[in-house]
Amino acid sequence: MASNKIIRIGPVALSTTTTTNIYNPPALTGGTPSNASNAYVIIRHIRVVNKTTSAASFALWMGATGGNAAGTEVVAGGIASAGALTNGVSVAAGGVFDFYGQLRMDAADFLVGGAGTATALTFEAEAEIGIV
Repeated sequence: MASNKIIRIGPVALSTTTTTNIYNPPALTGGTPSNASNAYVIIRHIRVVNKTTSAASFALWMGATGGNAAGTEVVAGGIASAGALTNGVSVAAGGVFDFYGQLRMDAADFLVGGAGTATALTFEAEAEIGIV
């Protein structure tokens, strides 16, 4: 019997606000046991696509809602100041950034991020969702 289910996250246009919540695992209700902390997601692939004719940068953080504190960078590190990206991972014009791995997110985790150029980059991911 299969336990985890495959899900898609996004697509989401990345904004210039680096405190934007991109994804948070859903809280589950009903069933036995029932609590909001029993769901988890394993992100297996992240793709960021640049649809413009100029390079654009982005960064991702994982932690609290709207958080982008130093030391919480994941997959694509960067520096944010006052909610704006000052340094990030560059995606070439018309290019893509791909991450393949096993990034676990629990119900309290938020994937937060943003770009240096408004709506130049689109985020999309494939993951598995499971229940503890």
